[in-house]
Amino acid sequence: MTETTALLRDLVMLPSVNPMRPDIPADITLEHRVTAYLEKFFRSLGVSYERQTAAPNRDNIVARFDVPGAKHTLMLEAHQDTVPIDGMIVEPFGAKIEGNRLYGRGSCDIKGGMTAMLSAFARLVREKPKHCCNVIMACSVDEEHTMLGVVELAKRTKADFAVVAEPTNLNIVHSHKGIVRWNMATTGRSCHSSTPEQGVNAIYRMGKVLVGIERFAQQLAAMPSDPLLGKGTISVGRIGGGVSVNTVPDRCTIEIDRRLVGGEDPNAASGDLLAFLQTKAGIDFSVELTEPWIRTPALQPTGSEQIQQLLGNAINAERGSHKVHAVPYGTDAATLAWAGIPSVVFGPGDIAKAHTIDEWVPLDEVQAAADILYRLACSIE
Repeated sequence: MTETTALLRDLVMLPSVNPMRPDIPADITLEHRVTAYLEKFFRSLGVSYERQTAAPNRDNIVARFDVPGAKHTLMLEAHQDTVPIDGMIVEPFGAKIEGNRLYGRGSCDIKGGMTAMLSAFARLVREKPKHCCNVIMACSVDEEHTMLGVVELAKRTKADFAVVAEPTNLNIVHSHKGIVRWNMATTGRSCHSSTPEQGVNAIYRMGKVLVGIERFAQQLAAMPSDPLLGKGTISVGRIGGGVSVNTVPDRCTIEIDRRLVGGEDPNAASGDLLAFLQTKAGIDFSVELTEPWIRTPALQPTGSEQIQQLLGNAINAERGSHKVHAVPYGTDAATLAWAGIPSVVFGPGDIAKAHTIDEWVPLDEVQAAADILYRLACSIE
């Protein structure tokens, strides 16, 4: 077993499930097991590192390799958390190897990419190439739910370029949609269901709001398409309300997912919807909105041309060719780019295997990604 494969196996065997639901067992949630492992890894390399607390028991860990005289700093960023393990048909934390595949939760998204970055980082520290940039290895928390980690990272860490790990089949993603998510609630007045006329049904009110949101979605669909990302979208993914069937409900809540394309302002997304509901959908009662718990713009291709070229050259040197393309999903790259760090997305594995019941990553792609990232760092001074 190669050093890179052993590292990947260790990471997959450490549960780091995002606690996005209250029913997930505590013994597999949060990233602290992975963070502790990474701390030992960086300590063994003799590099400086720091923890950045994003939430209780949830720390980013950020290590540095500084080169005397280097003019630029490259950030390699990967998230520590995974999605839940519901329905998996392989042992989630078994890290089973069959041929060229390693199976397990997070193997593809994104511990394979993290392993490639850690392997490249360790090689740089050990070999100390004469021509190299400074390198930051950043392992963030909470990417799969509220993206708290990358927000903290962007506040506290600066770099000239960033490569964010996600499964891209060793191609470059230079553009993707932004994400805004928030809760909306309607309120009413509860009473006994035998005399519903004495109350105000919050679920009925929410029904009117949902019709309005559907109309707003149609308006988005009629807007001009972004040449790379297509249309902005909105979706209601969860709804809850009421306490019993024989009580008129006094509150109903929904969770909203808004995907942004280029030019759309994430700070305006919830307000734009509320204005539409009030002015064009006939909502004449009060609606409560929470502050968004994810708010990132679309990742745009402009501004990252230099890192696209440098990474592309490194891929070509190892693999012969590559693609540069846009994707519909979101990543930490958008937040880093919003903070002024030109960012692209790159990593081993196929996004089609992320979050699946038999998640796996090709071991040869993990090693190839490590070699590509090492070559990239050596091409920047």
